[in-house]
This record gives sequence, C-alpha cells and structure tokens, in this order.
Amino acid sequence: MIGTKDKNGFRFELGPQSFLSTEPLVVLIDALGLRDQLVSADPRAPRFILLGGRLVAAPHAPPALLTTPLLSASTKWRLLTEILRRSKPPQDDESIAVFVRRKFGDELLDRLVAPFVSGVYAGEPERLSLRASFPKIHEFEARYGSVLRGAIKSRPAKGAPRGGLCSFRDGMETLPRAIAARLGDALLLETSVAALRHGKANGKSWFEVEIARRNQHETLAASAVVIATPTYVASQILLNLSDKFAPLFSRIEYAPLAVVSACYRREQIHRPPKGFGFLVPRAEGLRVLGTVFNSALFAGRAPEGMDCLTSFAGGATDPGLCGLSEGEITETVCAEVARVLGITGKPIATDMHRYQSALPQYNLGHTEIVRLLEALAASVPGLFLAGNYLSGPSIGACVEQADRTAEAVRIYLASIGVAGVGAVASA
Repeated sequence: MIGTKDKNGFRFELGPQSFLSTEPLVVLIDALGLRDQLVSADPRAPRFILLGGRLVAAPHAPPALLTTPLLSASTKWRLLTEILRRSKPPQDDESIAVFVRRKFGDELLDRLVAPFVSGVYAGEPERLSLRASFPKIHEFEARYGSVLRGAIKSRPAKGAPRGGLCSFRDGMETLPRAIAARLGDALLLETSVAALRHGKANGKSWFEVEIARRNQHETLAASAVVIATPTYVASQILLNLSDKFAPLFSRIEYAPLAVVSACYRREQIHRPPKGFGFLVPRAEGLRVLGTVFNSALFAGRAPEGMDCLTSFAGGATDPGLCGLSEGEITETVCAEVARVLGITGKPIATDMHRYQSALPQYNLGHTEIVRLLEALAASVPGLFLAGNYLSGPSIGACVEQADRTAEAVRIYLASIGVAGVGAVASA
C-alpha cells in the first residue's frame, strides 16, 4: 500500500501519508541508513474537525477536552468526572460506539471518536471491536475501572522520548525501496505462490513452495514459511495445508478506500491549509472522511506558492463510493474539499487511487478470530502469520509485529538445528 508518485513537480503519496516514529520503526530506519532522510512535521501542527461547515481545532491533549468548543458542558462534565466513577467492561466483545456511549455519551462519539476511527481504520464504530482496535483503552477500564485513571497511571516517564509524525524527504516509498535494496537478490518481485505443501522428513518439518515467475514455475524448499499477505490471498495459499484457514480469514472484512490528491495555487485557497488536516463527522453529510495538508506538513510536496492536499473517501460507512468512476470520485472529493477550504477554480493537478480492500476491519469478534488463526498456524510447525489484520494496521504496528515474527522464526529454526537463515520475499 506504500507508494510515492512524482508528477508535474508535485509529490503524491498513494497510501499512507506519514508515520509515527515508534521505537521499532526508528531502529529499522537506522539499520537501513535512512535517518538522514527523515523529515518531521511540526508537533504543534493543529488537527481540525469539521463542525457545521467550519473547521474547529481538535483537542491536542486531554486537558483541552475541557475547553474545546466541539463539546457541550454536559459532555465535558462526564469526561471530567469519569475518573471518579469505577466501571467494568462487559464480558462479551463491545463495539467502540457502545463503549463511548456508555462512558461519555453520543456527542463525544459523533464529534470526535467516530471521525478519528474513520481516520485510522476507515471503519464503522458500531461494528469495530474496542478491545481489538484500541486494546489499551479496554485494558485501562478492565484494570483501573476508569479510562482516565488508567491513562494517568500509564503515562510515560518525564523526559521519555515521544514519537513524532514523520516521512522521508523523497516520500514514503523510500522505506520499502531501502528494504528491497538490502534484501538484494533474495527478493523476488513479480512472483506469485502457486502452491504450498507441508510434510515431514527424518522427523523434521519442511515446506515446498511452488512459485510462478516470468511464465516459469519452480519449487523452493523451506524449513519455515511466513505468510505476510492479505487474508484473501493467505486463504488461497494455505488451502493445501488446512481447510480451516479459509473460513476464519473470510470473517475479516476490508474497507474500500479512495485516495485523492489535488494541488492548487495558493491564491486559489481562501482558507489556506495550515496544520495536519481535518476529519469529517458523518453528520456533516460529506463523502470525504478526512483531508491531509501534505505540503503544510512536509517540504518538497509542492512547488513554491502551491499546496497539495490528499483526501480519503469511502470506507466502511460509504463503500459504494469506490464503485464510481475515477472521474466521479475525483470530482466529488475535490468539490467537497473546495467548499470546506473556500477553493476557487479547478486543481492544477490531481491523482486518484482506489483500493477495494484497503484496511482490515477489527470488527466484533476479531480478537477471537486472531486467537484461532494463531493456534491453527501453531499446529503446523514452521508456519507463521504476519500482516496488518492481526495486531494493528499502522506502519509502526506492522514493523513491531514483524520483529516479533522474525524472532519467533529464529527461535524455531534454532530448535530444529537450522544454523543459517535465508529469506525469500515475494510481491
């Protein structure tokens, strides 16, 4: 999903627009020698919520929840006094919407939480599982009886480094390109897995991976295999190993998403983009979920005197949008953003990418699905699962999970007496 395109002096991000600099991700960046290519956004860059057609600054820290015009006095009172009330989460899985209503009311859900969920998962709060999507919040209530009490007790130590919003000087694609370069000839591109077989020889587990590359088939032997594809691909690859994978994978839905970038001369924009961008509550009646002010965040995204904006539309709450034509999607999104920012005239340049399966949805029951998948994979010695459908869709979460998976593979190979480790990745 990570891709960067340079077009007419503009730099478009085709998927993720930036990332939070988590510790595992920074370690990877350093190992790849990319630290000098990092660019950081201003940590004070405001985020906005569209409310009644106006952009209102979103609270940047918990204390700001008590002064924001986005919330009424009654909702602020429920937030302020939540720490004085003790509650327990239900035994059954609970949606984000039900949790927020139970603890804080509809207003917080509609004006802040639901737009934020759209920005992270492009998801539907009524269906997304709280414990799967935001496990820390679930843990705070389960352990401390209060979300605010848990947040206070879990604050990082004073002076501890905090992750900032980052990208790379030449765009997000810098990261996968650097990984590919480091892998060298071990990385096979334009390669598909035709079949995966598993067996035992001399008491040891082994795999045969049949691949198709450049109209030719060949078979690779492996002691361990990591399936790091989306669920709908993993389901097909694993058919020969067990017919139990497919029904579990089929229960994980994906939200479709359209990514539309549009660039304008600065004088075309009545309300110039400053800050991170804005999110749109569904009550505003727009199809746009949110817009990122790329050129305001990072240098080199647009020529001097111009601005580049990237918007996201569709998602689980509006899946039909991605069924429109490319022109219809671009026109709809640009028209809506133009109304919000007071833009006149047509964009200088546009770019649109649609993903029918953009983001996995951690819907109710997701934690149990993941538990069953991991148990099923563990029943096949040497088989491992990785992917953004397991424990977080962000780049940082994927890198952290990849580290854990790589360590599990290392331990497994050592246990069966395999000294060296070779890797073949396919895309």
